[in-house]
This record gives sequence, C-alpha cells and structure tokens, in this order.
Amino acid sequence: MPLNYYSVPTSLEYFASLVQSDDHFPLLEAAASLAQDEYPEFDVQQLLGDMDQLLARAKRRLPGDAPALLRLRTLNQFFFSDLGFGGNVNDYYDPENSYLNAVLRTRRGIPISLAVLWMELAQGLGLHVQGIGFPGHFMVKVLLPKGQVVLDPVCGQSLSREELLERLDPYKRRNGLADDCELPLGPFLDAATPREIIARMLRNLKEVHRAQQDWQRLIAVLDRLIVLLPKAWGERRDRGLAHAEQGSIAQAVADLRVYLDHARSGPDIDLVANHLRALRSASG
Repeated sequence: MPLNYYSVPTSLEYFASLVQSDDHFPLLEAAASLAQDEYPEFDVQQLLGDMDQLLARAKRRLPGDAPALLRLRTLNQFFFSDLGFGGNVNDYYDPENSYLNAVLRTRRGIPISLAVLWMELAQGLGLHVQGIGFPGHFMVKVLLPKGQVVLDPVCGQSLSREELLERLDPYKRRNGLADDCELPLGPFLDAATPREIIARMLRNLKEVHRAQQDWQRLIAVLDRLIVLLPKAWGERRDRGLAHAEQGSIAQAVADLRVYLDHARSGPDIDLVANHLRALRSASG
C-alpha cells in the first residue's frame, strides 16, 4: 500500500497562507512568522501559546465586570511594569527588535513590535484597540466609553493632542513644511489595517538590511513584501536591484522587467531601464 507523503510548507508559503485574505487576518501569527527567516526552527505556535499564558495571568488580576479604564490600567501595569517591556534604546536598529520571539524573550523591541504584543493582550481583555501608523513612531489607540486614548507602545504613556502635534515636527521637516504649519491630526490617527502593520514591520527590516548591504536577508524580506503586497511594484524593483548586487542576474532581470512593465510613469523608469540593459549586456 503506497505511503502518503506530505511536503512541509516553506516559511514563505506558510506566511502566504496567513496573509492571503484580509478577512480574519491573524496579525500576531503573521508578525511572529517573520522571525522564521532568521530562526528556521522557531515554532510560531509556541509563541501563540506563551501569549495565551500571559493573557491568562492578566485576566486573573481583574474582576469579570471590570470597566474598560480599569482593564487598560491593569494591562499597562502588567505589561510595562511587571513584565518590563520597553524600547531597545541601546540598539534600536537591531533586526531582533522586529522578531517577536526575541522581543518576548528580552522584553525589548521597537514601537511596532511592542504594539503587536500589547494589542493582542488588550484585545484578549476585551478592549477595543487599534494600531496607528503614525510617522516615525507606531502608536496604539484605545476606544473607551468616554472617548479615545492614544498611547505610546514603548511605555504606555497617553499622549495629548499637543504632544502628538509636537511628534509630527520631524515629519514636517522631512517634507519641507514650515514649523508654524499646523497639520490636521485626524488623518495621522487613522487605524492601520493588519496588512499595513505587517508591511511596516517588513519595511523596517528592509531598511536595516539595506543599510548593512545584507542582500540575502534583504531579498528574504522583499520576498515576503511581494507576497503581502503583490502590486507594490517598487518592492519588485528593489528585489531586482538586490539580486543584481548578489550576482543573481537572471532573477534581477526578471524583477526589473516586471517593474518596468507595470510602473510606466515612475520617476526612475529611465534609470531602471538603463540598469536592465547593462545587466543583459553583462550576462551576454
């Protein structure tokens, strides 16, 4: 009788299965799976179980009918004070800050990785929370009966309107806006979708690996970004350029051709086309 053999999905195939639909998008699981490129033996289900245990500990601190504000205060005490989660101020650009298994182990991360863990616990406690793709520093907001509170996921501090506007100053400078130009705050506080959160986590890793010219790790991140955002043609261009740096000419040519076929009005079209011609000439 023939045996049935089942192929084990690759980490990229597993990731693709998680992010294929926006319905019931498993944010924590998808975010945790990003570590599998660096830690191939990492068991994502173990991390999910560890988070369930933390949630059970947090729940034991609250009566069943605790109001939302008490649940929020109890969670912040538990997460930031008792467990000691916080920002990795000593090595902010360490890729480990984006790997949830490392963040859970060291209790140190960057705003977005801390936010993903915090939001998982908050939702488990019945709080209505959302991530905010604030420029330069990911935030979270909690919808309470008497209004919303915006929190810094590095420390749990609630931020006033004035403090949030002040945190937009670097964004204004980067975009050439005058210091006295007051931007409307509302659009910067829109909820980020789970897909947008994963994309931001991957782009953080992308910038770290590109700065270090670590082409192999950069390509692995771009593979995930292209699965997550198949029509983000700029990611295809960047993967082609990374393949070229690594000497993988055929893959570079394929990616750059796709980019040129779809991004016909981009400002770098001529530059990429010239680069593609040079790669073809070099490969004979």
